[in-house]
Amino acid sequence: MAFLELYKDRLKHNYNYLATLFEGRGIEWGVVTKLLCGNKEYIKEIIDLGATEIHDSRISNLKVVKSISEDVQTVYIKPPAKRSISNVIKYADVSFNTSFATIKMLSKEAQKQNKVHKIIIMIEMGDLREGVLGENVIEFYSKVFELPNINISGIGTNLNCLHGVMPSQDKLIQLSLYKQLIEAKFNRQIPWVSGGTSVTIPLLLKEMRPMGVNHFRVGEILYFGLNLFTMKKVDGMKDDVFKLYAEIIELYEKPKVPIGELAENPSGDILEINEEDYGKTSYRAIIDIGLLDISPEYLIPDDDSIEVTGASSDMLVIDLGETTRDYKVGDLISFKLRYMGALSILNSDYIDKKII
Repeated sequence: MAFLELYKDRLKHNYNYLATLFEGRGIEWGVVTKLLCGNKEYIKEIIDLGATEIHDSRISNLKVVKSISEDVQTVYIKPPAKRSISNVIKYADVSFNTSFATIKMLSKEAQKQNKVHKIIIMIEMGDLREGVLGENVIEFYSKVFELPNINISGIGTNLNCLHGVMPSQDKLIQLSLYKQLIEAKFNRQIPWVSGGTSVTIPLLLKEMRPMGVNHFRVGEILYFGLNLFTMKKVDGMKDDVFKLYAEIIELYEKPKVPIGELAENPSGDILEINEEDYGKTSYRAIIDIGLLDISPEYLIPDDDSIEVTGASSDMLVIDLGETTRDYKVGDLISFKLRYMGALSILNSDYIDKKII
């Protein structure tokens, strides 16, 4: 059976790298745990490292956080749905918001639960996911300031996650200016300018972060050590916090080209044949994961001579070339993962999760 391993020492190394980076610049930060899909053991590892603020996009995951430690500040990082308002107030200390109607409901529920709920109002900065349009910001804030049991603790933005719009000095300066404008207009203090995510770290490393941006929320770089501008590992970080292991369940030398009339496979794909492969053979191994677990493009084999040639729902075929390279049935093949691949694996009940 395939299994995933999380390496505590590598996770700790990356966490300490980021903690030093942020604390040396007076930046508050929280860990995004949505990748962990509510895995209690993995979330506990994050808390044990010293995380005092955890961000997630699932209320059930924040409930897990609170079951481990009531002292951790929980942040719900997408606009709440109407039907989740009660649980948002119950399990999230802070939520990201863009709709006045939703904030009104949060205010009413916070009064009901006798709580003061913090919110970060997200501003649209070009990626066209969530966010209040800039021309509406002042009017929006003027209405929210009047609501009881609501504390505006920050102004924020999200970039890169939908259309790939990258953060820049100009965009983050603009976000900081919105904060200054609101504070001057209403004579109210807004503690956080939450403009930082994993994709913003390269600006920080180049000392290009506008000083007004004082809050980061990071996930991907913690787990993968990746510079999302260059798609290369950040110097001094680890890129193998997670490793996936899958077992070889068949290994034969077979033709490289299928035999027979070709049609769509169950995934809707039609194989394009390289004519140079006619008459050639290679050693092909089947491993015990498939499309139900992960899409092949998110796998990075540790053995760079391995080529992933295709997958069905529960099995994946790899090409070992002209030799078996000493592989045999029962051996484990190890992979590093891309973010979306790790998300699939961590969301699967069919893959065992271990801590090393």
